[in-house]
Amino acid sequence: MNRTRTLAALAVAGLALAACSPASDTATEASASASGASCDKATLETKTPGKLVIATGQPAYEPWVKDDAPESGEGFEAAVAYAAAEKLGYDPADVQWARTTFDVAIAPGAKDFDWNIQQFSITEDREKAVDFSSSYYDVNQAIVSYKGSPIADAKTLADLESAKLGAAVGSTSLDAAQGLATGEEVAVFNDNAAAVSALKNKQVDGLVVDLPTAFYLVAAELDNGVIVGQLPAPEGATTDQFGILLPNNSPLTACTSQAVDELRADGTLDTLEQKWLGSDAGAPTLQ
Repeated sequence: MNRTRTLAALAVAGLALAACSPASDTATEASASASGASCDKATLETKTPGKLVIATGQPAYEPWVKDDAPESGEGFEAAVAYAAAEKLGYDPADVQWARTTFDVAIAPGAKDFDWNIQQFSITEDREKAVDFSSSYYDVNQAIVSYKGSPIADAKTLADLESAKLGAAVGSTSLDAAQGLATGEEVAVFNDNAAAVSALKNKQVDGLVVDLPTAFYLVAAELDNGVIVGQLPAPEGATTDQFGILLPNNSPLTACTSQAVDELRADGTLDTLEQKWLGSDAGAPTLQ
């Protein structure tokens, strides 16, 4: 799935799931080129000198933005945005928030923001119209179930050995499900809507979906839904990657990637991910 959008957009889409697309090398190349660029706040060409305009969705949902208030810095993406801005010398007071739809953000043309952060997967097609930073989040797969199910309280992969799991056909979620040694054949569904229906009818114990979809299902689709846990990423596996979106050929792209790379190197991204998307958010990693 290229991206989990807002709740409304997901509902309209009927929870359709496509195979994950590998991120291109553009963001990495941009970050590398930043080594020769000046990333001092005073030299950065932003929409408003000395300020950084960051856009997000309208509305923006948890756990990405808490209480639809990105200015609070609460929620994974709000926190990442402020942390990356700080790397470039912007204080919280220098950050101005704007709102856009997902489709407007990725469409060709002029933009009224410097950055946009709302679970944009980095894809080659999108890079024809916009720029991306290097990845601030590599999307994990997760298992969704319901309270009282046979696997609701699972803590380890071993606890899933007799679980009946399901996933959408042609998805990386299906690959992940089939890679688990559960002893049960994985149920394959035409799409996520059919899979959710099966889970509601208790035809399966749980579904394997990407983590953003898991948060959505628990919040909006499933009564008493629970995220059992995230699956550890297989070594060398290709996953969706979320990047900060910028206008095409933005003068900020290289420095933005540099900031994100520094957040990854110093452990900030891991800390924020654990706080907002990990155990504290009810999505521990199953080992």
